[in-house]
Amino acid sequence: MTKPSELSSLIGQEVGVSRWIEIDQARIDAFAKITEDEQFIHVDPEAAKATPFGGTIAHGFLTLSLASAMSYDAVTPLEGVVMGVNYGFDKLRFLAPVPAGSKVRGRFRLLSADDKGGGRWLLKHELTVEIEGSEKPALIAEWLGMQMVAP
Repeated sequence: MTKPSELSSLIGQEVGVSRWIEIDQARIDAFAKITEDEQFIHVDPEAAKATPFGGTIAHGFLTLSLASAMSYDAVTPLEGVVMGVNYGFDKLRFLAPVPAGSKVRGRFRLLSADDKGGGRWLLKHELTVEIEGSEKPALIAEWLGMQMVAP
């Protein structure tokens, strides 16, 4: 557990790296079905072979949706945290496609920690989602999370 009083010393530092998560075709197909985004580049391996991607790719939003799981793996919770909620993004860029069968992981760097009073802490992390074996990341985001700490 990280004490809120320790947050300022962590600003600018990498605070964790998640496990690798496989993005197989079954995961892509399930995401396509539930989000109603069944564009062929995601769900039709034969048609996707003819694209510059050479095969199916994960939805950018699928990759982004794994941020919470990556955070649970990588970022030590605040001491006394009761709950945390997504607060949004200041920046988000999808930089490289994630081919079906790839593995991704999240790398977190604390950018800021603002005491909003009443036990609320607004944390901003830089999230870089790496693709195993690729120099270019899938995405980079500045992710805001509100942490509520018990008094």
